[in-house]
Amino acid sequence: MALTLHYHPLSSYCHKALIALYELDAPFTPAILNLMDPAERERFLKISPMGKMPALEDTTRGETVTESSIIIEYLDQHYPGARPLLPTDADTCLMARKMDRVFDLYVMTPLQKIIGDGFRPEDGRDTIGVAEAHATLKAAYGMLDRHFYGRTWAAGESFSLADCAAAPALFYARTLEPFGEDNDLLAAYFERLCERPSFARVLMETRPWFHMYPRVDAVEARFLAD
Repeated sequence: MALTLHYHPLSSYCHKALIALYELDAPFTPAILNLMDPAERERFLKISPMGKMPALEDTTRGETVTESSIIIEYLDQHYPGARPLLPTDADTCLMARKMDRVFDLYVMTPLQKIIGDGFRPEDGRDTIGVAEAHATLKAAYGMLDRHFYGRTWAAGESFSLADCAAAPALFYARTLEPFGEDNDLLAAYFERLCERPSFARVLMETRPWFHMYPRVDAVEARFLAD
């Protein structure tokens, strides 16, 4: 196959790219990374010099693409599916790009701060930063709940780049900071994401790996292997 995706099954940003590949029905070879292996890490750094994953290799076009949002735009342009992930209407496309940034910056970033801090030694913990990250998630939930009044998907009535970002971001964020009682619209949107075949497939494929997630205790039973 022309496309190879280098990724880790638990990574939220890798999930984002996988959702897009499944939405577009783009054939690809999955290459699961084990960056704890020095030799494998060295090989991967030749593909992605900054060590960023996911990384998409395209042998047909001689391109290697990193950064999940750019990977999705690249796929949408060069391996289009039945429906574009970047809307053709300029204003709707701008909304999709905006919401992609919202989910990455105000949901993905704080959740990674919280998870990352848990791997630090006790005397190196950033309690203030973690508290700020929780506050950011709560604020983002309120903003997003208002955003989904009258909307099916993040940029309107069609699934887009923004929804690819939203699904893994909200999935992991809920294990750290559950939705509040006043986040009904956001919760309903999350359920729609979980029912989307592309994201449901990603979650199914991730099941064998969830035991490695530090907050597996907060992952709902419906997402875990039987």
